[in-house]
Amino acid sequence: MTASPASALVDMAAVADHLSEQLALPPPHEDGGSWRHQSLSKGAAGVAVLHGIRAQTGHGSFERAHAWLRLAVESGVSTGMGSGLWFGVPAVAFAMAVTATGQYPVATQVLSRTIADMVHSRLQAAHERIAAAARPRLAEFDLVRGLTGLGAYLLHCEPDPRLLRQVLQYLVRLTEPVPARDAAGITAPGWWTSDNPNIRTRLDGGHANFGMAHGIAPLALLSLAMRRGITVAGQAEAIDRICAWLDTWRQPGRNGPWWPRWITMADLHDGHPSQAGPGRPSWCYGTPGIARAQQLAAIARGDRQRQADAEDALARCISDPAQTSRLSGPGLCHGWAGTIATTWHAALDATSGHLQAVPEQLVRSLAASASGDHPSGLMNGHAGAALTLHTIATQAPSPWAGCLLIT
Repeated sequence: MTASPASALVDMAAVADHLSEQLALPPPHEDGGSWRHQSLSKGAAGVAVLHGIRAQTGHGSFERAHAWLRLAVESGVSTGMGSGLWFGVPAVAFAMAVTATGQYPVATQVLSRTIADMVHSRLQAAHERIAAAARPRLAEFDLVRGLTGLGAYLLHCEPDPRLLRQVLQYLVRLTEPVPARDAAGITAPGWWTSDNPNIRTRLDGGHANFGMAHGIAPLALLSLAMRRGITVAGQAEAIDRICAWLDTWRQPGRNGPWWPRWITMADLHDGHPSQAGPGRPSWCYGTPGIARAQQLAAIARGDRQRQADAEDALARCISDPAQTSRLSGPGLCHGWAGTIATTWHAALDATSGHLQAVPEQLVRSLAASASGDHPSGLMNGHAGAALTLHTIATQAPSPWAGCLLIT
């Protein structure tokens, strides 16, 4: 990969420093606390990750990270059904693991046992659901709240892979096709859900989601685990099934291929998506996240052609002003930081020559978008923007990106 110019590195470092200073101290104590504190996405847990990673590279002090971690747990930590990698016990445990390794041994053990119990309970429920031939909820398997997110925690934060292998075995089952309801003779992927994709969208017959946050993140987890030598029976076939599904729904475009955000039962019956063209090129739903997942799959499976195709799709996407103009805000989830972080990690692995450095225009756009008033969180606010710029400027290891499954 071609390194960024030194001047650009200095600019990125300066912006990262400025944003980090704005988040130096937690807010004053709130009566009754706030549920958001335990959120990796919107709360103190995510800001702690920023300061911990910076301290590991000699930028700032660990005390800032500790202060934000204390805030994250002051009102208790959730183990309910809404908890997952981005909220509750797993979010706090992930923040501690990547921020202050070995500095909270008792708390780490307690959180680890609690997460293991959560995983066992959710796996049992998921296997019972599969046996009953019922459709999954997004929260069963997605990255944000589901078993894929818990698997990401286990992959990056737990040295013993035995429980992770149980998650992988479940994901293998999840990828097996099932008969599509209301579409005779047509099969749907096992992750076809009856849930609506968001509160604003109502879909008859459910949908299959293509986003990294809620759809094809299992591909990234299966591939990253295989890349580390952590495998179960059927894992390679599961990776291939998801890739074949992505191939089926890949759409040609003047500025590179694209994939729909989701497909409906009507789309499945018609054989083509109702979405007319590429959407926002974000990590969560756009070509960057999908391309990175396919690149990881190709690396795991030794498929050089798929890797080259994935890198070409990402390179063409981020070079198309018509697509990048749809990005807004600094965040990791659906803003500039997520597209840049995904591209950065993909470029580190690139071998085809299609993908080189992150375009400087994207970095300038991130810096400009982070100058306004935005939330402080890791996924949708200044913390994620600062961490992305800091990572590229220092070229340091980025364990934090495990919460996006881009590494």
